Amino acid sequence: MRTGRFLIAVLVSVAVILSAPFIRDIRDWIRTNFPGQFVTFVAAAIAFAISAAIASALYKIRDRRAARYGAIVAALALGTGYALWNAQGIPEVDTVERFHFVEYGLITFLFYRAWRPVGDVSIIVLPILAGLVVGTLEEWLQWFIPGRVGDMRDVFLNGAAIVCGLLFSLGVDPPERLSLRLAPGSRRRIALAAVIATLVFAAFVHTVHLGVSVSDGGVLTFRSRYDADTLRRIGEQRSVEWKASPPLTRPASRSREDQYQSEGHQHVQERNRQWAAGNIMAAWYENQILETYYAPVLDTPSYLSKTGHRWPAEQRADAQHRHEASGSSASGPYESRADATEGRHFIRTWSPVAFWGIVGVIVAGLLGVAGVRW
Repeated sequence: MRTGRFLIAVLVSVAVILSAPFIRDIRDWIRTNFPGQFVTFVAAAIAFAISAAIASALYKIRDRRAARYGAIVAALALGTGYALWNAQGIPEVDTVERFHFVEYGLITFLFYRAWRPVGDVSIIVLPILAGLVVGTLEEWLQWFIPGRVGDMRDVFLNGAAIVCGLLFSLGVDPPERLSLRLAPGSRRRIALAAVIATLVFAAFVHTVHLGVSVSDGGVLTFRSRYDADTLRRIGEQRSVEWKASPPLTRPASRSREDQYQSEGHQHVQERNRQWAAGNIMAAWYENQILETYYAPVLDTPSYLSKTGHRWPAEQRADAQHRHEASGSSASGPYESRADATEGRHFIRTWSPVAFWGIVGVIVAGLLGVAGVRW
């Protein structure tokens, strides 16, 4: 391994992770100074980066052209195919996700260049693991930032970008030799890197995705990061705090996101969506969740609504009457999907004990491969 190149890869990775709080500021600056041009700006940056990378590759390739061009074409085809398959149809979101391919392609290339002299399959495995650790840490930090989302789905998106970056790296600068037999120390390095990647990803999932199912009398259930008693306690705290200082301005990008408030806003959005769709039962139950567990979100003026989100008395009475008249109470328990994205619950109700038990088994196996003796 070349230490200097490894340090450069680490420094660039740290810069990518720590840039997360400033991305919203950059995005807002572009929107303010160049209205309607955000997608154009980012798309142009992507096109420039990819064009520069391809031009550099074409200039550098002098031998083994078929294999090297093939690796680069495969990288471009895989990246394009995945981007089209994963597209959500929202230009800003899709463009930003495609920028990740450039970002993590560069990170993978830098780690690959650091380990390239080893000459065995570890030069393929280690950059992938390093890139996944960087991507997980970036998503983890984003979860704490207002206006950003940390999601293991995006870690998998970064994984696709890492594979594309590795294919491109092999095309641009292939090793002089590539042995399938691991060099001394490579097995240990791979196993220890896999341990780090596993623990970082598991800790990320535990922090961001694990929660509980809250049941209110068996009639309705919803998913939260907090149990019922904790929700009530946080609600009492927010009532006092927000009475003195309501959240009337959008939180700064370098502040900590209030997950309780975010959960409340999700239920407000789900209630309003169900009401607009004419699903009175769902809207009524979502409002019940809000009144019981997120009352401060309903009553406090905020940057999203200067009058709060509580239904006017007439609308609530109308909703209750229509709900009771429809006989919805006999249709079975209601499960909220306020946290769901693309049909999947964002919050998983896995047992933390079982989750970490599985992680422990994986880590123990990897440490065994690394030759760690207990």
